[in-house]
Amino acid sequence: MQIPVIATVVSTGVRLIGCTLRYETLGKQYSDRIYAQKRNIIWAFWHCGILGVLYWGRERGVVVLHSTNFDGQWIGRIIKKFGFGTALGSSTRGGLEGLTALQKSLEEGHDVGFTIDGPRGPRFIAKPGPAILARSTGCPIQVFHVAYEHCVTLNTWDRLQIPRPFSRVVMVGAPTIEVPRDADRATLDAKHAEMQSKLERVQVAAEKWFTLSAAEKDREREKWNA
Repeated sequence: MQIPVIATVVSTGVRLIGCTLRYETLGKQYSDRIYAQKRNIIWAFWHCGILGVLYWGRERGVVVLHSTNFDGQWIGRIIKKFGFGTALGSSTRGGLEGLTALQKSLEEGHDVGFTIDGPRGPRFIAKPGPAILARSTGCPIQVFHVAYEHCVTLNTWDRLQIPRPFSRVVMVGAPTIEVPRDADRATLDAKHAEMQSKLERVQVAAEKWFTLSAAEKDREREKWNA
């Protein structure tokens, strides 16, 4: 009985706050180029920014992996309320089953998404699922980070951030990562390391954004949107 109550309360809160947020995206051209090629994308981001991503990505049909435990069940209900698809599994239990479901979703023409350090951490350590999935499907990985001008940070494992109403939000995306279908273990490990590195890079860029002057922001826009 708790699951639908939690899902309703949280989703209502996200909608009330989300409709007041003002988003700016940097690096959008990378995903635009992939879509122009009629390909789908494997999205990856840190768990702490999930609420801002949830509202921004609503009604796009992106399929998201979620776990089968209690938290995963109410989280699954919430993401469905925002127009996401769901696949059961996690990086710790049922991971292979989850990746198989995500592979099917990509083959059916849907993007997929990972909270890449979830469901329980370690925080800011990327798991290898997207690289494995990219090798098996030929779809590229797009990593990004979301940061808020004003937010509340919870004392949870992921330091979940709740944006304050009317906050500005920036989302920074890195160039996409391609994994060859014939990649061996060494290549796969290298792509995993590249994903970790790019996640860290976009995180730094996004989290410093609201400390920059107008001129510095213009230079950052020029760099990331080139």
